[in-house]
Amino acid sequence: MLNRFTKFEIATAIAVFFHSIGLVGLLFFDKNFFLAATPFNLLLSFVLLIWTQTEKNIFFFLFLLISFGVGISVEIIGTNTGILFGDYTYGNVLGFKIKNVPVLIGINWFIIIYCSGISINTLLMKAINRVAADTGKTPMALKALSVIIDGATLAVFFDWLMEPVAVKLGYWTWNGDGSIPMFNYICWFIVSLLLMAVFHFAKFNKQNKFAVNLLLVQLMFFLLLRTFLK
Repeated sequence: MLNRFTKFEIATAIAVFFHSIGLVGLLFFDKNFFLAATPFNLLLSFVLLIWTQTEKNIFFFLFLLISFGVGISVEIIGTNTGILFGDYTYGNVLGFKIKNVPVLIGINWFIIIYCSGISINTLLMKAINRVAADTGKTPMALKALSVIIDGATLAVFFDWLMEPVAVKLGYWTWNGDGSIPMFNYICWFIVSLLLMAVFHFAKFNKQNKFAVNLLLVQLMFFLLLRTFLK
């Protein structure tokens, strides 16, 4: 029976199912019980992205490792010095920590950058193909700039949507008056630009329908929680 569905459709169904359960649980039932499943949900999304990536070559895994390494490194600098992002502290929801930063944060950086990059790349390819058909020229330089800048902007938008929810759920807290500083988003944009550049120039297949679907699912998940979570 499962042979009737593509891996992208199966992965999307799994992501929708678990995010829906988490959404309903966090809004209407014992919040702590469903919070405990957060690491599982994050790891599941990570595994599904790896599974649905059609070309798993050395460049893909190099991008994965760089995203993880840079992501967790800037967070370690941020939480321990305040030089990056601001003055914040991680809670215990996301599990095992290295230097006060959950290991899963590195994975989360990969997920956000990868899904944002794939989504922007998918949109741009359609536009670029139309331009190429009309003019006979392929604007590759424009594509590179758009993937890097628009992808970083999308990643920052995701963080902006997620931030208040993450604080309410105890993923992390902002010290001082508890407000989320603009400096956080500036740092997010700069780090995202760097990782989006790596994403763009890494030579692996960047067509993954599930990555686009997962980003939409997570955006809706955090939008609904941001709107209705008390």
